[in-house]
Amino acid sequence: MPDMGMPTSVTDDFAVAEDACAKINLALHVTGQRADGYHLLEMLVTFARHGDRLGFAPADADDFTLSGQFADVLAEDPGTNLVLKARDLLREAAGGAPPVRIHLEKNLPVASGIGGGSADAAATLRGLLRLWGVTLPSETVAGLALKLGADVPMCLKSTPLIARGIGEKIETADTLPSFAMVLANPLKGVSTPEIFRRLVTKNNPPLVLKKTPHWMEAIRTTRNDLEMPARELVPEIAEISNMLAAEGALFTRMSGSGATCFGIFETPVAALRAAERLHAARPDWYFQSTETFAGGA
Repeated sequence: MPDMGMPTSVTDDFAVAEDACAKINLALHVTGQRADGYHLLEMLVTFARHGDRLGFAPADADDFTLSGQFADVLAEDPGTNLVLKARDLLREAAGGAPPVRIHLEKNLPVASGIGGGSADAAATLRGLLRLWGVTLPSETVAGLALKLGADVPMCLKSTPLIARGIGEKIETADTLPSFAMVLANPLKGVSTPEIFRRLVTKNNPPLVLKKTPHWMEAIRTTRNDLEMPARELVPEIAEISNMLAAEGALFTRMSGSGATCFGIFETPVAALRAAERLHAARPDWYFQSTETFAGGA
């Protein structure tokens, strides 16, 4: 049954545990492209209480284990896991560090537009800094995060924010409220490079948030420029968005490059009941009720 947050986890028995919260793009505007190929983005981002969870403990030798609903997907190719890359980068920056056992409880779909791998990498940086007792300048840690991926600096903060550039220019969105939400994914992989290749217009209007006390009104005036090309590639995105709306969502949109969509609901109870009904209708798809963090908390 879908739940609203982080349940009891095997990682609770570790010396250090970190949540890797799902990253939700409430808005994503593609405003240009750099000479090196990176796209320039302007994004309104929030984070959900639901996500992956990592545990860290001293060990005689480095060890990495997996559990959770989507563990099997990562287990097929552990060499691409950003958790291991984050561990190795931080160890190098610290001038060496003792062996560590890391356990990842993989609750988020892989390559789904909600920053799962990036959130895992950011949680690894936070967790190992604590476990190893390492103190590094914030600029150094931010540099490591960006080296791991454009989304990792945002996930390192895991608080409502506005991000620009390739995602590294960040300002907090302290007045953004918490939203009751259902995350929905048809469990079809989406290639982010392919979505960007299908994006016809690279120089779209920037993110301008309407000055209003009602954030929902402001969000409705924004866009996700990647949603239309993603829908062409994965028609189920349109179907799952319509399913959320039919369950009473006040607003629906795709997050990131997809294929995860979100629906914002009036109350957490409404979100929970919608997720239960959607899961019953399509048990082969991913539906998760949750709440997002409020800014300034």
